[in-house]
Amino acid sequence: MIKVFGHYSPDTDSTGSPLIWAWYLSEIEGTPAKAVLLGEPNTEAKFVLDQWQVAQPEIIRELAEGEPVVIVDTNNPDELPANINKADIRAIIDHHKLVGGLETKGPINITIRPLACTATIMFNLIGKHMAQAPKAIKGLMLSCILSDTLEFRSPTTTDEDRAVAHALADELGIDLSEYAAQMFAAKSDVSDFSEAELLKMDAKKYAVGGKTFRISVLETTSPDQILARKDALVAAMPGVAAEDGADEVMLFVIDILKEEATLLVPSDTIRQVAEKSFGVTVEGDEVVLPGVMSRKKQIIPALTL
Repeated sequence: MIKVFGHYSPDTDSTGSPLIWAWYLSEIEGTPAKAVLLGEPNTEAKFVLDQWQVAQPEIIRELAEGEPVVIVDTNNPDELPANINKADIRAIIDHHKLVGGLETKGPINITIRPLACTATIMFNLIGKHMAQAPKAIKGLMLSCILSDTLEFRSPTTTDEDRAVAHALADELGIDLSEYAAQMFAAKSDVSDFSEAELLKMDAKKYAVGGKTFRISVLETTSPDQILARKDALVAAMPGVAAEDGADEVMLFVIDILKEEATLLVPSDTIRQVAEKSFGVTVEGDEVVLPGVMSRKKQIIPALTL
């Protein structure tokens, strides 16, 4: 049985895409496969699973040596189980830059395309067999695309992402804006999470000028709810950074509706990074970055120290 999974701290794409591809392998290719997760899905992903009446996949912590796996929505070893290179990696499907570090036991299929969402890539790979996909699989695909593109607001959005989303919505009889609003409302409800959990919810490590940062992003339609907890979030940052082997945490609160990011500035180092990277002058313990929506395209490529 092949295990299909995405990255740690699974968002909607890393929750939905394993389910989509496990369906394809099992039902179309005739290769038994099972979707699993590497952690608890976020609130938006849980809403999507409930919306399409799909059971949450099993959460795993480790892999057996030689276990067959397919990796989706990442190719970064830092976002995968520590023993990933002892597994039998059969394929990779991703939309992020190539990081390197994964090892395979032989030649494999690798598909990395400059699209906003892994599910868009899968729609194209599945091709004519999409006609056999059940409603839930199509609903998961649509949800993944709306999430990763922030309903087409993100600069990572391509014409292909839009076309696939609109085609799926038409087929499913879904009002895109209404459904996206419901998803984002679910994502914005973080009242049950501790500050440390919020900082870990959607984070990637990145080295800048000899220092390692945990780049945390929270996408929300209610940024005031998160920023009201600023002091507690800042207090939790050193512990979260140490746990991840990073020097500091950079938290970007993305306002989906205003299309801007607020970066918390708890230290002189982060102030320096903010000013050099984004051409701003920081006064106080936060700074607003108009138009910044994407970690992949606008935050990480800009970071300098």
